Amino acid sequence: MNVVIDNLPAYLEGFGQTLSLLLIAGLGALVVGTLVAAMRISPVPALSSVAAVYTELLRNTPLTLVLFFCAIILPYLGSELPYFWCAVIGLTAYTSPFVAEALRSGINGVPVGQAEAARSLGLGFGQTVSIVIFPQAFRMVIPPLINVLIALTKNTSVAGGFFVAELFGVGRTLANANGNAVIAVLLAVATFYLVITIPLGILAGRLEKRFAVQR
Repeated sequence: MNVVIDNLPAYLEGFGQTLSLLLIAGLGALVVGTLVAAMRISPVPALSSVAAVYTELLRNTPLTLVLFFCAIILPYLGSELPYFWCAVIGLTAYTSPFVAEALRSGINGVPVGQAEAARSLGLGFGQTVSIVIFPQAFRMVIPPLINVLIALTKNTSVAGGFFVAELFGVGRTLANANGNAVIAVLLAVATFYLVITIPLGILAGRLEKRFAVQR
């Protein structure tokens, strides 16, 4: 236990990096995922095809390969981004297809008649999607979206293998330096992850109940 207390500043620094990765990549994935979901239901075949290829390509590629491309290959192509931002790009790109698919399932749950009614009122595709479809779809998929964010929280640990000093990377360094206290070090790492994931789970449950009543 002493190893945890003595290295608490290192844990907090790693926790801050993990939280930053979650917030920035999570927000980016929500934005990109929403755009991809809109493209999937677009009446323009080219946009729908591009979104489908993007989704299937990234959803079926291991996260390690995505981060390897961002952290190792991009610098060869001229990128000078710090490893932290390479990790943000990789996590955003990897997570956004899951956001898009969760949102698309919500879109499919919106009655078709509502879109037809919107078009009969003269609304275009963009207005129909943004004003009528997306607000209802988001309400339906709040729990799946939060599950995606919980998965993203755990996926940030992969960034530790690509020179980002996030929480798991700090734990690995401390475990290597304190071989007789590996269990305590890893239990502390797990505790910090639970500090993020458990509140997200509680938030998902409360939002689901709130919007279930409104529906």
